[in-house]
Amino acid sequence: MADDKTARGPQDRARIALGEDYEVDYWTGKFGVSRERLEAAVKAVGTSADAVEQHLKG
Repeated sequence: MADDKTARGPQDRARIALGEDYEVDYWTGKFGVSRERLEAAVKAVGTSADAVEQHLKG
């Protein structure tokens, strides 16, 4: 089943997917960071939303 492009949040709120602009928009807004900072955090700790949040809080 394909993602519903009309949905404004991610399909799985426990994981961060960088492949869809609407998901990147959601996560950058939620964490208050740029796309580049979000990508760096995902690269550092993986796609777990909790791990990324903790990493960004430093």
